[in-house]
Amino acid sequence: MKPFFAGHLNEKSGRETMRIALYEPDIPQNTGTILRTCACLGAEAHIVEPAGFPVTDRAFRRAGMDYLERVTILRHGSFAAFEDWRRSQGLKLVLVTTAASSSYLDHAYERDQVLMFGRESAGVPEAVHRAADVRLRIPISEGLRSLNIAVAAAMVMGEALRQAGDLPR
Repeated sequence: MKPFFAGHLNEKSGRETMRIALYEPDIPQNTGTILRTCACLGAEAHIVEPAGFPVTDRAFRRAGMDYLERVTILRHGSFAAFEDWRRSQGLKLVLVTTAASSSYLDHAYERDQVLMFGRESAGVPEAVHRAADVRLRIPISEGLRSLNIAVAAAMVMGEALRQAGDLPR
């Protein structure tokens, strides 16, 4: 049986969708790019505030272009509010972080997971690491810190959707 993601039902296809969460994003252009990726891949987006910029359509407009109306965006006023929501939905938190030892390629993605990405400038605090059910990393060349968050999100979403057999056609 192939794993797949739970989430809201995609109104166009009637299928369940994947969920991505951004923890206190710093850069509106990266967030806009991730929202555009969510729209194109049929994923639901969660923004855990406070963000380092006003969370408005205008802040995302350049990178998100006209794709913003095609993505479901849910805002959570704090990590505690996000955790309350996540637990009420029975979802597991999968944190993508440079501090993990397991590769995102070795993980079996399942229907009850939310993929979380941290702040561009600082990642996530220890409390978020402790709350995560799974911590994954993207292997990169030695001596380099990290990939751009929008690139990282696209890579992990692509693998998760590939495993699920749920890539848009």
